[in-house]
Amino acid sequence: MSFQAMDDLLLALRAAAEPTRLRILALAARGAFNVSELVAILGQSQPRLSRHLRLLVEAGLLRRQQEGVFCWFALPEASDPRGHLVRSLLDRLPERDPVLDADRRLAAQALSERARVASDTFRQKGADWDEMTALGLPTAEVEAALMSVAGQGALGRVLDIGTGTGRVLELLGPRAEMGLGIDASPQMLALARSRLGQAGLAQCTVRQADMYRLPLPDGGDGHGFDRTVLQMVLHHAEDPEAVLREAARVTRSGAKIIVVELAAHAPHALSETLAHRHRGFQETRMRTMLQTVGLSVHGTVTIPGPLTTQIWSGSVYRSPQENPAPTHDLQEAHS
Repeated sequence: MSFQAMDDLLLALRAAAEPTRLRILALAARGAFNVSELVAILGQSQPRLSRHLRLLVEAGLLRRQQEGVFCWFALPEASDPRGHLVRSLLDRLPERDPVLDADRRLAAQALSERARVASDTFRQKGADWDEMTALGLPTAEVEAALMSVAGQGALGRVLDIGTGTGRVLELLGPRAEMGLGIDASPQMLALARSRLGQAGLAQCTVRQADMYRLPLPDGGDGHGFDRTVLQMVLHHAEDPEAVLREAARVTRSGAKIIVVELAAHAPHALSETLAHRHRGFQETRMRTMLQTVGLSVHGTVTIPGPLTTQIWSGSVYRSPQENPAPTHDLQEAHS
């Protein structure tokens, strides 16, 4: 662990060395909370709490994320020196403490209320369903295939573009060092955040962003994500190749991109209702797009259903030397 200067370390330690601020950090270890939730949990006035939050953000011990009218606060990533520092401090808190225990109970109530509000919002908007379920797809088979394609063991840093209800992060999050879900819809993010909070996946967060312009650094030089997933996203995209190119940009060299999509199909009654821009994708078109944006394609998994679903995967390469020799595709059908 290294800091730019001793002053930075002292600033971080001074920021954490206050009871309320230590309680805030302990709560943030459970996931992201907004100001209103923290006010209710900690029983402090918003002006006073805002000052504590500002000091923690300035010291780099909390990340502040604006999303519509809400500000969400979460711990830095564990790979960040300050993220490592704050987790080391929290590891030294007593296992049982009356104040922290009370905070945890109130936090659980806040997560339950968040789930209720999110569910009510989606029901009012007629969107309290999952698209794969609405289309009658074999969800369990698709998810099992996705887990298999993602690979065994630790998954590293996982990016879910078009996260929707957060289901992909819920599936892959337990094996991820860190998970990030991106979606343009605040309503979807509300449901995803609730799902992840209920699952206890504090290492997974979501944020509002445009999938064509991800607010994330390039994945070159060993940085970037280790698994990037796009599930049922590209058939909504005006320019699917541009979305794939942006996904490849933020994925590290040699890492895997996984695309779960509908195969090309005849007009479907729900396509217009669900705002599909494309009636699935021909294999040749998908392969061309993946190769064009810099992927060495591994192959496909095909899952039959009312509409055929295919899972494509490939590794990112950024130079001809990184691109392995082509291999024969392995076509696998799930019944």
